[in-house]
Amino acid sequence: MTELFPTQPSQKVHRNLLEPELMEFIIRRGEGKLAQSGAVAVETGQHTGRSAEDKYIVRDADTDASIWWDNAKEMSEEQFDRLFADFISYARHKEIFVQDLYAGADADHRLNTRIITEHAWQSLFIRHLLRRPDGSELSSFVPDFTVVDLPSFRAAPLYHGTRSETVIACNFSKRIVLIGGTSYAGEIKKSVFSYLNYVLPAKNVMPMHCSANVGKDGASAVFFGLSGTGKTTLSADPARELLGDDEHGWSEKGIFNFEGGCYAKTIRLSRSAEPQIWDASNRFATVLENVVIDPKSRVPNFDDNRLAENSRSAYPLDAIANASPTGTAGHPRNIVMLTADAFGVLPPIAKLTPSQAMYHFLSGFTAKVAGTEKGMGSDPKPTFSTCFGAPFMPRHPSVYGNLLRKLIAEHGVDCWLVNTGWTGGKYGEGTRMPIKVTRGMLNAALSGTLKALPMRIDPVFGFAVPVAMDGIDQTILNPRETWSDPKAYDAMAAKLAQMFHDNFAKFAAYVDADVLKASPAVDRGIAAE
Repeated sequence: MTELFPTQPSQKVHRNLLEPELMEFIIRRGEGKLAQSGAVAVETGQHTGRSAEDKYIVRDADTDASIWWDNAKEMSEEQFDRLFADFISYARHKEIFVQDLYAGADADHRLNTRIITEHAWQSLFIRHLLRRPDGSELSSFVPDFTVVDLPSFRAAPLYHGTRSETVIACNFSKRIVLIGGTSYAGEIKKSVFSYLNYVLPAKNVMPMHCSANVGKDGASAVFFGLSGTGKTTLSADPARELLGDDEHGWSEKGIFNFEGGCYAKTIRLSRSAEPQIWDASNRFATVLENVVIDPKSRVPNFDDNRLAENSRSAYPLDAIANASPTGTAGHPRNIVMLTADAFGVLPPIAKLTPSQAMYHFLSGFTAKVAGTEKGMGSDPKPTFSTCFGAPFMPRHPSVYGNLLRKLIAEHGVDCWLVNTGWTGGKYGEGTRMPIKVTRGMLNAALSGTLKALPMRIDPVFGFAVPVAMDGIDQTILNPRETWSDPKAYDAMAAKLAQMFHDNFAKFAAYVDADVLKASPAVDRGIAAE
């Protein structure tokens, strides 16, 4: 598997092209449009996000007992082999682009990754997102893992055993992923991370779907969170050094970034609110995915969601002025779990015990709001994505939860739950939590001052919530006081608590009693406060 596509006189294979030449290919081939800033705007067609229902893992002797099959769709070895043969045959008639890259800033745990793409813009994308070897390293590069991405390939469901013409087929034993029928570039990087999330726990390395940064005192912080909770925004703090915005590992030496770039959401991006992401999204060779640009001025319109609500910007980490050059840091002093609670129930910040941290890590709660998906009504929709990244965590969640809990205990980490969602009522009635309030509270938590303040115990969720903070309206710290009808808050809090209970039932047999006790108390009235 070292060389899937040996160079032949009739085939054009472009290896490890740098940004300027890739940009030339993109424009010449009509794959994208040049923006005024020098970025390139591309469109992914019908797939503007991941195709979770079309992702498969090959079930074989190695994976049979190690994959969480309740959360994964299986493909047989025979089906994969047929698909693989057709991919190779199809690719041999294409002009393809190859990038040899590292996944992982820690040399002891990094993965030599070969990415083969049909589109030049996807080659540029993944060159930004993973870590780039220097010339001397490329001369002896041998891939440990390969991704083949052919958007124009169409799977045959009856022959290949797929649900549709779109397919993401992961063969962890052969260390190959095949992607076809979708141009969404996020599938490439998530395929790499899915494999790392499979192999690293066996090495006692905790893989994390998180962002991370480091303070001037050298203390690092980890930010777990699903899409839309502020993971990228809150980690891009000018006062702290950025390790990365999406995927990290936690080893015996500390934390390290899997990536060499950022993949930031850009819908309603503004220079005033997110200056670092704005600047990085308006520079030469940045990939703007499904961002609308003016046909004449070529200026991006980040407020326009006609192409996608999930519009993205891909750029290398060095586009962020205060990004870490090494991508590594010591053991974290703080872990922050971000949730966008559209029910307006959770406080803006709460301190978690280790058992509560494991409970909320396994729960992975956030809430989607009306208008973000077809068929949603006026009420928010709860989303529980275990480990804050269930689609990319192939092993059982208890594997990751127990490893995280062990590391938290070993290194005395402070854990926080931060609500970046709604206050004063649910979505449509209340307002979004002000980002300045969130940043102020996070700064206090990361500096160590917040944990010294007086705390109250939330009567429903049981975690500790600050009673008052300098510069923060005291009312916002108690969600019930922000609602015009406290009884309506009580009803919504009870409803959300029951959702947590129902979701966590599937983990009850895999956790200790103290973790089960961290569950919200659905029968505990507000008077208990």
